Amino acid sequence: MVRAMKKSSDIPRNEILVGDCIAHMESMPEELVDMIFADPPYNLQLAGDLHRPNNTRVDGVEEDWDKFSDFAHYDDFTRRWLAAAQRILKPTGSIWVIGSYHNIFRVGTALQDLGFWVLNDIIWRKTNPMPNFRGKRFTNAHETLIWCSKSQDAKPTFNYRAMKALNDDIQMRSDWLFPICGGSERIKQDGRKAHPTQKPEGLLHRVILASTNPGDVILDPFFGTGTTGAVAKKLGRNWIGIDSETAYVEIAEKRINAIDSVSGDVSVFATPEKRSEPRVPFGTVIEQGLLNAGDKLFDIRKRVTAKVNADGSIAVKDVRGSIHQVGASVQNAPSCNGWTFWHIERRGKIVPIDKLRERVRADMASRREKSEVVSLHGAAE
Repeated sequence: MVRAMKKSSDIPRNEILVGDCIAHMESMPEELVDMIFADPPYNLQLAGDLHRPNNTRVDGVEEDWDKFSDFAHYDDFTRRWLAAAQRILKPTGSIWVIGSYHNIFRVGTALQDLGFWVLNDIIWRKTNPMPNFRGKRFTNAHETLIWCSKSQDAKPTFNYRAMKALNDDIQMRSDWLFPICGGSERIKQDGRKAHPTQKPEGLLHRVILASTNPGDVILDPFFGTGTTGAVAKKLGRNWIGIDSETAYVEIAEKRINAIDSVSGDVSVFATPEKRSEPRVPFGTVIEQGLLNAGDKLFDIRKRVTAKVNADGSIAVKDVRGSIHQVGASVQNAPSCNGWTFWHIERRGKIVPIDKLRERVRADMASRREKSEVVSLHGAAE
C-alpha cells in the first residue's frame, strides 16, 4: 500500500505515496480525483513553551514540517500545492482546506487568486477546546474549513439530502460541533500523541458524505495518520494519501489495514436524490386514500388554506390548479414546490404533504420487492 514516486501513467488507488506532495500531484494525470481534503501545516511559529496552571508542558505543534522562515515562504508553498491540487481535481470535484487563525486567511486568499470558487466556510466548533492558559486572549475554540469548487462555473457534488438526513431532517448549517480527537480514537506512541493535529473521524465522515459518492476518489496531500483514508474506506470511497513523514505513513498503513473492506450492499453509503425516485402525482395520494376530496391544505404558518379536489387539483378561492401552480400563485412567485409548501395536520403535528408522497413511494418499493421475490421463487421452481 505504501509507494514512493511513480510514473504519471501509474494511477494510484487506496495507497499512500511517500514524499513531497507537490511533486506527487504534479506527476499525476489531470482531472484524476473527485475530492481533496487538505490539512496543511498551520505555520504556528509559537514563541517559547506553553505550560498549564499545574506547570505541566503543553504538547503543541513543534515538528519541522510546520516551520517556515516567513509569511512569503509559507504563501509560496501554499500556492504551489494548491495549483498542483487544482490541476488534478475533476470539474465536478471540490476541495476542503482546514486551518486555524494562523493560516486560514492566507490560504483563503490563495484559493481565490487561483480561481477556486468558495462555496462555504465551515466553523468546526470544538466541544472541548484547550483553554487559554495565559489568560491573554479568548479561548480558541474553533477551526475553519473552506469548501471550494474548482471554478465559479463548476458544479460540484453536494449530497444535500444526506446532510439533511444526518441532521434529523433539518437543513445542515455551516457551524459544526465536534469534540477534538481524543480517547481511544487518538493514536499514541509511548504515551504521547502520534500526531499533534489528528482530526476526529466524525468531522471527515461529514465532509466525505457531503461532497462525494460511493466509489469516488479522495486525495489527502497531508495524510498524517490516515484519518481521511480510514473514513473513506468505511464509507465505500477510494482514497490516495501523500505524506513525507515515514513515521506517520507506517501508522496510517496499520490503521487502515485494520478496517474491513466494504462488501455486500453498497447502497447503504448513498442517499438517493428525489429526482431519481419514481414520480408520484398528487392525485395518487388521493387515489390511495391518504387525502380525500374536500380536505384542507395550508402553508406552514396557516395563513393560506386550500381545498383538495377529487381530480388532484387544489383551489384557493378562484385559483385552481396543481399544488405547484396554486402554491406559486398565492406567493406571487414564479414557481413553487407544492410538496414542501403545503401542509396537513396529523395527530396535532403540522407535516408537509411530501410525507404522504414518501408513504406512496415506500409502498411502491415494498410491492416491487415482493414481486421480485415471487418472480425468483417461480424461476427456482
